Amino acid sequence: MRRLRRKIKQDAELDITSFMNLMIVLVPVLLLSLVFSQVRILNLQLPVNSEPQENTELNDAPKVLELIVNAEGFVINYPSGVLLTELNKQHGEYPYLQLSKYLQDLKLTFQQQGIEKSDILLLLAEDTEYQTIVSTMDTVRSFKAVVAANLVDAELFPNISLGDAPE
Repeated sequence: MRRLRRKIKQDAELDITSFMNLMIVLVPVLLLSLVFSQVRILNLQLPVNSEPQENTELNDAPKVLELIVNAEGFVINYPSGVLLTELNKQHGEYPYLQLSKYLQDLKLTFQQQGIEKSDILLLLAEDTEYQTIVSTMDTVRSFKAVVAANLVDAELFPNISLGDAPE
């Protein structure tokens, strides 16, 4: 007769060293990738009242710098309703570089006259594209300047308010 040999089953040991090595590499990589996926938020201000109130004199009314964005280009007013300049589209594109240069000169003029101005009111036409709004906000907020052989963002008008353009 044949003897049946039964092997005694032993519990197999679980070898997790390769899994631990994978986790040691994977966790830092995932943590480092989280830094690059930040959400950007653009802070906006409520528009200031450009109409003089009944109890204030005309000289005490806040002077508002307005930038009207319409289908033809940019219109800059200061104080509210008084035309400074118009920058028309060139080849179907908004003149962001010209706008930046003009606002840099305007900021310098304000500083020379002792006017502390850091707010601007963007008045947007109804059919203005989203990318145009964001690019305009980036242009009026700051510009690239060279300081001590380094390229930095110099401040123009960081306090931005939005509104509807007049018809």
